[in-house]
Amino acid sequence: MYLHLARRALASIALTALTSTVIHAQNTPDQPHDMSQMNMSPSAWTVMQDGAFDGLFNHQGGAGGGNEVKALNWWMGMLARSFGEHQLRLTGMFSLDAATAGKRGYREIFQSGEAVDGRPNVDHQHPHDLFMQLSAGWRLALSDTTIVTVVGAPVGEPALGPVAFMHRASAAAIPFAPLSHHMFDSTHISFGVVTAGVSRGRWTAEGSIFNGREPDQDRWDFDLAPLDSISGRLWFRPTEEWAIQVSSGRLVHPEELEQGNIVRTTASASWLRATSDAVSALTFGYGRNDKEGRQATFGEYTRQRGANTLSSRLEVMQIENDLLTDGVSAGSTAHSGALDVLGALTLGGIRRLGQWHALEGGLGANLSLYAVPASLQATHGNHPVSFQLFIQLRPHSGGMGSMWNMHMGQ
Repeated sequence: MYLHLARRALASIALTALTSTVIHAQNTPDQPHDMSQMNMSPSAWTVMQDGAFDGLFNHQGGAGGGNEVKALNWWMGMLARSFGEHQLRLTGMFSLDAATAGKRGYREIFQSGEAVDGRPNVDHQHPHDLFMQLSAGWRLALSDTTIVTVVGAPVGEPALGPVAFMHRASAAAIPFAPLSHHMFDSTHISFGVVTAGVSRGRWTAEGSIFNGREPDQDRWDFDLAPLDSISGRLWFRPTEEWAIQVSSGRLVHPEELEQGNIVRTTASASWLRATSDAVSALTFGYGRNDKEGRQATFGEYTRQRGANTLSSRLEVMQIENDLLTDGVSAGSTAHSGALDVLGALTLGGIRRLGQWHALEGGLGANLSLYAVPASLQATHGNHPVSFQLFIQLRPHSGGMGSMWNMHMGQ
């Protein structure tokens, strides 16, 4: 009964926020804020929020594609306060994807990960859970250059991989998850995480124990399990604009339909430059899942100037042929383990329209082209083309700007 009431209340809040606003013209975007550089005011609460609501028409090309209308959404709020050398930070992140995108999520050809009704969820990106993050962090400044951080979360992200895709400024105009999501940042929703870190100068070392199992198809509850997975991550910031990370984690039984553990290793470098009238952001990443031997690389670039934001994403990755053609999970004895290389290029843009009291609106479009391996051309086509047209609403973030480069352990 309580979950039912919570769903109705959250849906009502979202509907009220979208319908009870009046447009005010404003075409100068807020200055984005790099969360890794944020300092809190002493003896005062700092409140920040970010999020996105994307109502979109989605066309996925090829025989495995189709047309649909979906709404993707998430909202994050953060409350922080400093107490001398100490700092408390409370974070909540939520999504109604399960109601607005459906049980299987949205169509995305060549995508795979998680399961629905006992079958692999292929050519779709699964919806997010209602609870994406509920975390509490405590930071202690031991000196001007050394900080210790401890974070606990019934749902959050371990120290593994680059910043999750929805928080990367380099993908600001691309609402869809990367096809390589499950080799980089799929652990950004883990039900049970404890992370500790030490920062000294330009270096930060983090370690996590967490529940490595991916969420099940019931998106409204908590999928708590033993904290039997581990990860470690090392950050280096050579300048204020650059952030470089390497990480590795051992995930215990992450997939519902696959037996065994996965060792995931990632490396990435990101760059963010913001001036009074423009923003540029870049991210490169490499990821590997040792269980299947799958590898992936991606590069993203965004340029925002005035009311216009342009983004691009290039991915080159190995894919499991049997999974995409026959829906055979990697844990099956009939699975051949064949891997082929897929390339995908996505170009996106958003034109900001103005501000509705607490919301900012824009119109956007994405276009995706693919280099398809011969093994998948019969099922997905030689040259499929996908595109999305969408209306985007984001909370007005004021002078603090959007919460770019946000990760739980910072």
